[in-house]
Amino acid sequence: MTRFLFSLILLASISLSAQQLKSPSEFLGYELGTQFTRHHEVVDYYEYLAESAPDRVQLTVYGKTNERRPLILAYVSSAENLANLETIRQEHLKDTEGAGNSSKAIVWLSYNVHGNESVSTEASMKTIYELLTKKSSYLENTVVIMDPCINPDGRDRYSNWYNQYKNTPYQVDPNSKEHHEGWWSGRSNHYMFDLNRDWAWLTQIESQQRLKMFNQWLPHVHVDFHEQGVNSPYYFAPAAEPYHEVITDFQRDFQVTLGRNHAKYFDANGWFYFTKEVFDLLYPSYGDTYPIYNGAIGMTYEQGGSGQAGLGIVTAIGDTLTLKDRIAHHFTTGLSTVEVSSQNAEKLNQEFRKFHQNKDFKYKSYVLKGEKDKLDALKSLLEKHNIEYGDLTSGSYKGHSYGSGSNGNLSINKNGMVVSTDQPKGTLVKVLFEPNAKLSDSLTYDITAWSLPYAYGLDAIASTSAITSQNTQETVPSSNIASGSYAYLTDWNSMDDARFLAALLKEGIRVRKADHPFTIEGRSFERGTLIITKGDNENKEDFILTLQSIATKFKKDITSTGTGFVDSGKDFGSSSIRMISKPKIAVLSGGPTSTLRFGEIWHFFEQQLHYPLTVIDDEYADRVDLYEYDVLVLPDGRYGNYFNEDELTELKGWVRKGGKIIAMGGSIDALDGEKGFGIQKKKLEEAENDENTPQPYKDWERERIKGAITGAIFKTKVDNSNPLAYGYGSDYFSLKLGSSAYAYLDNGNAVYLEQNTKPFSGFAGVEARKKISESLIFGIENHGRGQVIYMVDNPLFRGFWENGKLFFANAIFMVD
Repeated sequence: MTRFLFSLILLASISLSAQQLKSPSEFLGYELGTQFTRHHEVVDYYEYLAESAPDRVQLTVYGKTNERRPLILAYVSSAENLANLETIRQEHLKDTEGAGNSSKAIVWLSYNVHGNESVSTEASMKTIYELLTKKSSYLENTVVIMDPCINPDGRDRYSNWYNQYKNTPYQVDPNSKEHHEGWWSGRSNHYMFDLNRDWAWLTQIESQQRLKMFNQWLPHVHVDFHEQGVNSPYYFAPAAEPYHEVITDFQRDFQVTLGRNHAKYFDANGWFYFTKEVFDLLYPSYGDTYPIYNGAIGMTYEQGGSGQAGLGIVTAIGDTLTLKDRIAHHFTTGLSTVEVSSQNAEKLNQEFRKFHQNKDFKYKSYVLKGEKDKLDALKSLLEKHNIEYGDLTSGSYKGHSYGSGSNGNLSINKNGMVVSTDQPKGTLVKVLFEPNAKLSDSLTYDITAWSLPYAYGLDAIASTSAITSQNTQETVPSSNIASGSYAYLTDWNSMDDARFLAALLKEGIRVRKADHPFTIEGRSFERGTLIITKGDNENKEDFILTLQSIATKFKKDITSTGTGFVDSGKDFGSSSIRMISKPKIAVLSGGPTSTLRFGEIWHFFEQQLHYPLTVIDDEYADRVDLYEYDVLVLPDGRYGNYFNEDELTELKGWVRKGGKIIAMGGSIDALDGEKGFGIQKKKLEEAENDENTPQPYKDWERERIKGAITGAIFKTKVDNSNPLAYGYGSDYFSLKLGSSAYAYLDNGNAVYLEQNTKPFSGFAGVEARKKISESLIFGIENHGRGQVIYMVDNPLFRGFWENGKLFFANAIFMVD
C-alpha cells in the first residue's frame, strides 16, 4: 500500500469518525442554549466523546467537590499526540529547567469558575465538538486541556434554581423572578468562596485538586471564561493596567496577538467588545494572573450575562441577549485561542523556556523565622505550589526587614526557613513573598497587598544574597503525659493550638487558661497557656489516653507538672486560672450578611477549627431563642438599621446576662449609636479647599480613590494582655480592606492603629489614611456579664490571612 493511499484511508476514517460524533444538541436531546445543562449531563457528554473518540479524547476525574460532584479534565489532541501524551508532558516540563525540546502548544481552557456564570460550560461542549470535527487541524501541534466546570456545586445550584423559577417560555423582562437569584446565588462554591480568588491560597478543595493537575502541565496558554453584567459587551485580552512588573514583554504582546484575532471574528459578526479597561494583572490568586506567574499567557474572557441573564433578557438599550448569543461569543474566543496558539507553537515553547531561566530579581532569598506551627503552615502551602524551601537553624541575615520596612538583621537560633527565587517557581516566589508589589496604576480590581510573611505572622527579611539552607532533623514533640501528674501544660499561639483545644472540648476534657504569665518548676509560660488538670477530669474515662491521642494528632508539646504551686504568677487554683467553656455558637446568615463573609466563617468552623456551629437564617432568626447559645457571630454585610429598637434591647439584655457577640465589618454599624452599644464610628472632617476649584468629571475616579484602601497591609499595635490578643506579640500586620474606621473604646482595645499610620504594603489613599488614624482594629466591650467583640478588619478574609485566625479563636474561647 502506498503512503498516499494510506493517508487517504486515514483521512476518510477520521472524516467518518467526525460524522458519527453527536453534537451536544444531538446528545442532550435539546438545542444547546435552550436549557441549562445540569452537571451530570455535561459529564455524560464528555464521557460519550471519550468513549466514541478515545484516540483523540482522554478524560480524567481529578477530584470531587464538597457536594460529591466529579471534577473532570478532557485532554483533546490528534491521535498521534494523544498516544504520546505523557512524553509530551514530560518534555514540556523539562523546559522549566532549560533542558526540554518540546514543540507542542499546551492550551488549558477553564470554564465556569463562578457557578452562575453558566454560559461557559455550555460553550465548552460546543468547543470540544468543533475541535474534534471541523477544527481538528488545530490539534496537530496542540494539546488542549479542558476543564468544563471548575465549580459544579455552584453551577448546579444556579441551573436548578433557574429551572425551578423560569417562565415557560422564558421571560425576557428583567423584572421577572427568573432574573433575580436569592441571597445564596450560584456564583460561589459550597462554602460560598469565590474560587477565582483562591488559585494562590488554595483554601478550597476544588482549588487544591485542580492545582495538582495544573502543576503537572504548566500550560503555555490559560483562559478563564467568565460573565459580567448583562449590559456589558464582551471583554477579552489585552488586560488593563496595572500589570505586575514580572510579566514579560512577550506575555504582554501575545495578549495583543490573541486579542486582534478575536477582534477579527467579532468584527465580522458585528459583535461589540472592549479591551484594556477593567481587568488588571496584579493580584496573584486569579485564574489569569496565577498562570501568568507560572509562565503562561493567562487571560480572562468576560461575556455579558451572569445569573441575571437566564435564557434571555432585554438589555438597557432594548436588545435581547440570549443564552445562544452568549455561547456563540465564548465559543468563538475559545476556538480563536486554540487557533493562534497552534500557529505560534514554536514561539510559545521558546518563550516558556526563557521565562523559567533564572531571573535577576533584586531579592534572591526570603528568610523567615517564627513559631514552628506557623512555619509548618506556610511550608504546607508552598508544597502545594511545588515551591522549594529549606530549613535554617542558626545564623544572622541582612536585608529588607518586613517588621520595620527598612534594612535590618534577622537572627535565627532555632525555627527558620529560606525560600529562594533560584528555582523553576522563582517568579511565583517573588510575587508571593515580595514586601510591596510595585504598582504601575493605583486603580486596581482587587487587593494590592498579600505578602506571605505578613499573612503568616513570621519575622522575615528579603535578602539580595543567595542563602543556602541547613540540614536539620525534625524534632518530635515532647508529650510527657504521665498519669500521676497534677496538670498538663501547653502553649497557645497558633491555629494548631486552637484545633487542639477544640478537639479536647469536643471530647469532654475540661481545660483552663492562664490570664497571667507564670513560671513553674523553672519553666516560663505566657498568657493563654492551656492548663489541663487531673482534678478537673477525674470523672473523665480514659482521660490520659484521650489527651495523649489528641496531643499526638496535633503534634503538641505537653509539659507535665506535679504541682499547682507556681514559682511566680498565679497558682492553678486562682480565679485568674479560669475554665474555658465549651461554647454553643450561632452565626447569622441571609438577609444583611455577605455570602462571601458568611462563607469564610462557615469554612473556618467546619474545615479549619473543626468545631460545630449553628447557622440561623435571617428569615426565622426572630423566632429563635438566643438564650440557647453562648456566642452569636454577625458576619460582615450591609446591615443599615437592621436591628430595630426592640431587637437591640433584647440583644443587649442577652449580652448583659452572659451572651457574646462577635461583630465583624459592616455588622458593627448595626450596633453603634445611642440605642446600641458603646462603639462609635469615626468621621473625617472635610479639609477646606483654599482654591475651591471644581474637579473635572474625567478625574472623578482618581479623586474617589483618595478615600479608598484597596487591600493594604498596616502595622498595628497589640495589647497582648487582652484575652482577644493572647498568643500575639506587640505588633500585628493587618490586611485592611476599606476605610471604615471606629474610635478607640473606653477600654478593651486589643489591636489598634496609632497616629499618622501608612501602609507597609499596598495602596491607601491620602484621605483614607487620615480617617483611619487612631482607630480600632479589634476590641472588646464588656456589657454586664457578657461581651461584644468588634472586628473592624476581617481576620478570616478569603481564608488565607493565617496570622489573623487566632484572634477569632481567642474571641470564641479566651474572652469570657
